[in-house]
Amino acid sequence: MNERAEVQELGALLRSKVPIILIETHEEPRILKLLQQACNLEQQLMFRWSIVDGISRHGQDESIYNTNNLVDALKHVDKTAQNGVYVFCDAHPGLKDHVNVRLIRETALEHHKSARTLVFVSPKLEEIPTELLRLAAHFRPHLPTREDIRKIMSEEAQLWHSQSGEKARGDRSIVEQITLHLMGLEQEDVRRMVRQALRADGEINADDLRRVLITKHEALGGAGALGFETSKITFDNVGGLARMKHWVALRRAPFMEAGDTAAVDRPKGIMLLGVQGGGKSLAARAIAGEWNVPLMRLDFGALYNKYYGETERNLRQAFAAAEGMAPCVLWIDEIEKGIATGNGDQDGGVSRRVLGALLTWLAEREKAVFIVATANDISQLPPELIRKGRFDEIFFVDFPNPAAREQIFRIHLRKRGLDIARFDLPALTAATAGFSGAEIEQAVIAASFEARAAKREVDAAALAAELVRTRPLSVIMAERIEALRDWAADRAVMADDADAQPTRA
Repeated sequence: MNERAEVQELGALLRSKVPIILIETHEEPRILKLLQQACNLEQQLMFRWSIVDGISRHGQDESIYNTNNLVDALKHVDKTAQNGVYVFCDAHPGLKDHVNVRLIRETALEHHKSARTLVFVSPKLEEIPTELLRLAAHFRPHLPTREDIRKIMSEEAQLWHSQSGEKARGDRSIVEQITLHLMGLEQEDVRRMVRQALRADGEINADDLRRVLITKHEALGGAGALGFETSKITFDNVGGLARMKHWVALRRAPFMEAGDTAAVDRPKGIMLLGVQGGGKSLAARAIAGEWNVPLMRLDFGALYNKYYGETERNLRQAFAAAEGMAPCVLWIDEIEKGIATGNGDQDGGVSRRVLGALLTWLAEREKAVFIVATANDISQLPPELIRKGRFDEIFFVDFPNPAAREQIFRIHLRKRGLDIARFDLPALTAATAGFSGAEIEQAVIAASFEARAAKREVDAAALAAELVRTRPLSVIMAERIEALRDWAADRAVMADDADAQPTRA
């Protein structure tokens, strides 16, 4: 950790005579240590305030009488002749009080005469009054780099060895994945997570990786409009979509190996357009599972708020949380339902502002967040969203071809413990022309229910009977689906080979 650079940065702020310094962090002890070093170098006294202890000289137990309340502490600082750096810990609730804000301003406005610097250290400093922001500077503590995290892991492994006599264990690939996902957390959080992993069993394994991801998501504010899951689905669970699978497989390494900073050639994401039940949602989960990264799902329904500006704020927070979970896959399901079309006046322009915020973020994001957007109704998508450059590729997901249908039958029969050899897959494949993957799955499920009710095993006849009773979407909505195909013919890449035939064992 380059603490020296942080101390120099704090010292520069003190020398520049900034009256207010804002530090948002959970690492209060570490920041106090850095501030003390900076004060020593600048030959300034340092005082600390908390609602429990009041004002005291940092490092000393004796506190100034009657300064526990924030207003009394600020009055003392405003009137005292003692210059120095006054650090207020967790004072953010009091910044909503107009009296406290005025007292802070009076001290800050007299800084050129009295040299009393106010430093506010808190885990949350979001709603600072505008009149204070104009007098303030932010100090942002450095987050551990990948090399810093490796050093912490090595230190904790040595500590575990010295205390237990056992050598720490761990699969190299899992260790590298945990190292990658610990980025974005503060130093003490990293150390605590590594220590927890080692103290459990002396080993860093897949369970520790899942724990790190869950803890990281909670540290970034929990759910909100951004759901989180660790997908166990891979491409083996997805029938068809061969072109898309190959495209995604080629981009895993560039996405994962881009490093700590943005890379020009890092993959951005894809849009999946197509028929309902074609496997678009499953594909989004499979990409995250295949790459072994967390899957973040953006819920537009949870974003929208009746109060002005809150929807856009929720969206910014969701994007910030997604970047904090990087590397990850961000899945925006049925994107057309949350994005503006037409003039957007029906909702007061909110959906247009949401679209603008999304387009800006898609163009400017630097973190490793791979977007998978799915859509069913192309007519609802704004042209500025689907133009080339927003996404790396736009794939059209049609009804599965014969090879894909056979693969889908194998997946769902095997998933339910059924003997595939007892089913005539070529006949089932031929009987399901125009069926979606979801319709095939539901036919297998329905046949299983029928067989259970009759207290017999599922057989080919029961499954064939269920297929006869099914009216696929390709028949029910034939006109709309044909229009969808016509639109995609020269505007999107087919996610699968339409002419592929099933393989014969």
